[in-house]
Amino acid sequence: MNIIGVRFRTAGKVYYFDPASLEPKRGDHVIVETARGIEYGTVVRGLTDVPEEKVTQPLRAVVRLANEQDEATYRSNREKEVTARGICIEKIRKHGLEMKLIDVEYTFDGNKILFYFTADGRVDFRDLVKDLASVFHTRIELRQIGVRDETKIIGGCGVCGRPLCCHSYLEDFIPVSIRMAKEQNLSLNPGKISGVCGRLMCCLKYEEDTYEELNAKLPRVGDVVTAQDGAEGRVQSVNILRQIVRVVVETGDDEREIRDYPVDELVFRPRRRGGEKKNADAETPRGQEKQGGDSRRREGRKERREKPEGEAAPEAGQRGENKNRENHRRRRRDGDQGGRREDREGRGGRQERGNDSGRNAGKGGDPASRRPENAAPAPQRDAE
Repeated sequence: MNIIGVRFRTAGKVYYFDPASLEPKRGDHVIVETARGIEYGTVVRGLTDVPEEKVTQPLRAVVRLANEQDEATYRSNREKEVTARGICIEKIRKHGLEMKLIDVEYTFDGNKILFYFTADGRVDFRDLVKDLASVFHTRIELRQIGVRDETKIIGGCGVCGRPLCCHSYLEDFIPVSIRMAKEQNLSLNPGKISGVCGRLMCCLKYEEDTYEELNAKLPRVGDVVTAQDGAEGRVQSVNILRQIVRVVVETGDDEREIRDYPVDELVFRPRRRGGEKKNADAETPRGQEKQGGDSRRREGRKERREKPEGEAAPEAGQRGENKNRENHRRRRRDGDQGGRREDREGRGGRQERGNDSGRNAGKGGDPASRRPENAAPAPQRDAE
């Protein structure tokens, strides 16, 4: 089945269509039907034969090759976008919205205008949409984008002097992490590994696989290595691309010497990450090593479950018995101290209760029950 790739914006995503009976070539302009309606696009991939099972159905067909009228409509829409941009900026200032307008796009049939903007947070632009709709009398759509999308739309030059990759040919943004810069032994200065957008440069991903494979063959800085000539020392630095290791060797009498060795002439413990893991004596794939470790742990747990309680190791049993005795003595000692403390508190409490009963005597109830035995009897009132 023949398909073609069509792109609607600079460095935008490529969409595939059925050429039908047409034979468009790379660089030709075509009119296609999309979910947004009729669109004007550029062919970036010519006729390509692809098995039908790899094609996502349904595949829309190309309406026609762009003619002179279509070209005029496209140019007219680009001119309208410039005017719409100025009007939108004025409306943003009028409403006092904290947003930055990046781009304006007219659909080919003129049924919708899309405004792309950036902002630090959420923006309530409902009043803005109403004003724009009253001016253009068509559907208005505002889309908030990120800083990477902003750079992709605007374009520019990178630190290498070439046009930005995202604006030139990258269809989608690839995930980039700081680990890639460390893997390539680059400076972690944000100004040197960040792009125009302020994020990590996309080109850090390009050679990541190669550096992972090369680093897997090298020792780490600070590792102890042994050379074929018998010298032993610590790694001071490594040259990843040349596969050269600089080693600090002790020559005796507290003297040290710096020597450079090819990595093939050194014996060391290889890294445990990325690429093929090679040992000095044998080669063990990472997956098999992990499976072996898991199986050993499972066997150990199985043995502990199957082993009777009475077959505990003598040393472990002796340590457990000594610990039980120590805990028993500690509980007895704490119990004796607690008993003496409770005894003292009991005597003090009885004494306080006696004093309270003397103070509360005569306040209702039976006075004799609350009055101490040696207290004088309360005076009786004369009957009236």
